[in-house]
Amino acid sequence: MTTATGVAQCFYRALAEGDGESLFDLLATDFVGIVSQGMPQGVGGRHHGRVAMIADVWGHIDAVYDLDVEPTEFLPIGEPDDKVVVLGSYRGSTRDGKTAVDAAFAHVITVRNGQITALQQITDTARWDIPA
Repeated sequence: MTTATGVAQCFYRALAEGDGESLFDLLATDFVGIVSQGMPQGVGGRHHGRVAMIADVWGHIDAVYDLDVEPTEFLPIGEPDDKVVVLGSYRGSTRDGKTAVDAAFAHVITVRNGQITALQQITDTARWDIPA
């Protein structure tokens, strides 16, 4: 059995490496993403399906920002080992270099059968718009 923490670590590795195929495979077909309201590019809200999350959220953010998603702590919370809270930071800037990002995040990740079925993002959206 793969732990939620192990799956989450694979998820952040895929993000860091820009490995879209692994990212797609890690998300369940019935994946639900909840993104903080007020996020740039209008991506806040609920997104149903892995394609919607990859294309409509992460794709829009990646087109505008050059970011590192840096997890620092993995806190298992579910029974039996199906949830993990990940604490970390988004760091980087817009691709034009005019705006910096330095924002803490908490992700609540739910795992079933080795795939992520849900991710809820909590972040200070105001920290996504800091003059460089």
